[in-house]
Amino acid sequence: MNPQPWKSLLLGCAAALVSAVAQAQTDVSALHAQIDQLADVVEPEVIANRRYLHQHPELSNREFETEKYLVGKLKAMGYEVQSGVAHTGVVAVLRGGKPGPVVALRSDMDALPVTEEVDLPFKSTVRGSYDGKDVGVMHACGHDAHMGILLGVAHIFVQMKDQLPGTVKLIFQPAEEGTPKGEEGGAALMVKEGVLSTEPKPEVIFGLHVLTMFETGQLAYRSGGAMASADDFTLVVHGKSSHGAMPWNSIDPIVIAAQIVLGLQTIASRQMDLTKAPVVVTVGKFDSGVRNNIIPDSATLKGTLRALDEGMRQQLHADVQRTASNIAAASGATVDVDIGGESAYPVTYNDPRLTARMLPTLKRVGGAGLVESPPIMGAEDFSFFQQKIPGLYVFIGVRKPGATLEEYAPNHSPRFRIDESGLKLAVRTLANLTVDYMAGQNQGQGAAAAQ
Repeated sequence: MNPQPWKSLLLGCAAALVSAVAQAQTDVSALHAQIDQLADVVEPEVIANRRYLHQHPELSNREFETEKYLVGKLKAMGYEVQSGVAHTGVVAVLRGGKPGPVVALRSDMDALPVTEEVDLPFKSTVRGSYDGKDVGVMHACGHDAHMGILLGVAHIFVQMKDQLPGTVKLIFQPAEEGTPKGEEGGAALMVKEGVLSTEPKPEVIFGLHVLTMFETGQLAYRSGGAMASADDFTLVVHGKSSHGAMPWNSIDPIVIAAQIVLGLQTIASRQMDLTKAPVVVTVGKFDSGVRNNIIPDSATLKGTLRALDEGMRQQLHADVQRTASNIAAASGATVDVDIGGESAYPVTYNDPRLTARMLPTLKRVGGAGLVESPPIMGAEDFSFFQQKIPGLYVFIGVRKPGATLEEYAPNHSPRFRIDESGLKLAVRTLANLTVDYMAGQNQGQGAAAAQ
């Protein structure tokens, strides 16, 4: 048998494969260039949308006008749009001209009960009702910027539709900051209503947050636990009332609750392996009694638990239960322990394999501004999406280079403001992550990280 024809055939196949790979790389490079060009074009639109939404903020689960605004913009672009998801959420789909995977991108929508103290031409003067009180309403966490960014990305993809190798699913999510008492909402409700499980089903999800802890031009990422879980807790110590002059007739819940506060601090300092990941136990409210000379029947403690590892989170819950119960029992009291009754966000966990796969994209887009983020003990309900499909959540700097945090206050401050020139990097980041994942870029890095 003459091996020459087989050798020629193999060489021909190899050459064809090399040619196909080279062509694919050329096609993706062309998409990268197109994204950069279009990011310049949509930047004024991104800023204009951000400013409009900043001036018209709405509280969690009350984003009715925001929903209408987003629906109008997305329908005008030609997206398939579904509204009323998880009360006021919006889902928009664009099917690319080439076959490929479904990628989800997420922006949050809600504002905070904060009265704005920044003097801007588009300053919020909106008032609302929160917990029965009249409050100012402000986009003090940057969700207005997130919506503007994602609308900008949406516009870019419309211009690239014929070349887009897959389907984009845009998720505008209400109530990231938490729902009003007694209501469901946020990412958890969107997942429950099938945003990730109904067609088209996304394989992965990308999201981002603007932060003044990073300077404009910086793009920050972290593999694994990037933001902490957040579980509220309420401890009610039940004792026995007595006259303040005769404490021996009481089981003093104030003294016992004070011992519990101190005991809880030993969980982080003496019971958790902090070489693995940090945890936080904070008591933020202590409420008991009505008069100086009466020992009350009960005392209430409220606080928050934070962890960057899901196993440590569960251990934290058990340790709080045990510590509070045993301290109360030692003095003849009882304690009711409720953890996560009002708020329970999982760890925002960046899938290590996906992070490794997309790291070359982040390096290319971020350039010298790419940094590894420290662990952030704030929480994000993007984590509910990441529990269902692999997700990557990154941070965009919006503090003018050289400026201090006094000049650019942290998120949730009434003096929070952003350097809008940082938003174009956010647009480029989400668009490039989407295109590179769809085109199968960097798959070797993800596989290597998983081994």
